[in-house]
Amino acid sequence: MKLEGNIRKMNVGLTDTVDYSLPLYQNLEPNENAPMTSLVGKDIKIQFDGLINCVATGKKINKTFGEGLSYDAWRNAPQAVESIINPELDQSHLGIGLRDLDWERTRHAKPHYVYLALTSAMKVGVTKENSIPSRWIDQGAWKVMKFAKTPYRQKAGMIEKELKAHISDKTNWRKMLTDERADIDFSSERQRLKDLLPIHLKQFVLPENDILEITYPVIEYPEKVKSVKLDSNPVIESKLMGIRGQYLLLEDGKVINLRSHAGYYITLES
Repeated sequence: MKLEGNIRKMNVGLTDTVDYSLPLYQNLEPNENAPMTSLVGKDIKIQFDGLINCVATGKKINKTFGEGLSYDAWRNAPQAVESIINPELDQSHLGIGLRDLDWERTRHAKPHYVYLALTSAMKVGVTKENSIPSRWIDQGAWKVMKFAKTPYRQKAGMIEKELKAHISDKTNWRKMLTDERADIDFSSERQRLKDLLPIHLKQFVLPENDILEITYPVIEYPEKVKSVKLDSNPVIESKLMGIRGQYLLLEDGKVINLRSHAGYYITLES
């Protein structure tokens, strides 16, 4: 197999095990999908010859900002609006746009979930309904429970902001990629966090519900991980030992975050 194109975030599907495919674009046009799960256990080669295209505008750039954006797009494009990282800032449900009202209203003025996820430790996060379960998989979570449901993004962000004083909203990617697990009891943690919310937010907390467990296509986890980037390692040849989150796990503990290489034009061989 030999495919080439500009990297985008891996697509995921969930059955017994996560199924990954890597979209490869011709600049802004979808082109091919590499079946990444089927490559686990095989030797792969990723080659980068220096071309990067902004995922929003398509222009050639030397460096990405955010996830595959040029500096101008990162400053101005709706894909990098402040309410992506800080959902409590969104005002699209009020008819107010931070960058692009139509874009924000289409994505943010709709039901959102606050969730509790175990990667290595417990974390809190926010996602829109149609990003379930891909949002959880992208973070490498192995157990997830829906905590609250709100009618729009800002309200979910307000709940998350309250809880961030008591629980992390970040993933420790190194611990996640060595499969370090703290098996925390969801039931007691859910109740603890619910009790910490003010009354006007507590009403959105869901009744205790099922926990989703996620299995990733990994042959072997490393004891330690070393992140590699295509800028300094333009040719990567190794056996693919597994995939978790948006990371490829290679031999000798090397890992590469494909999401952080969005826009990079590569050749992938196996």
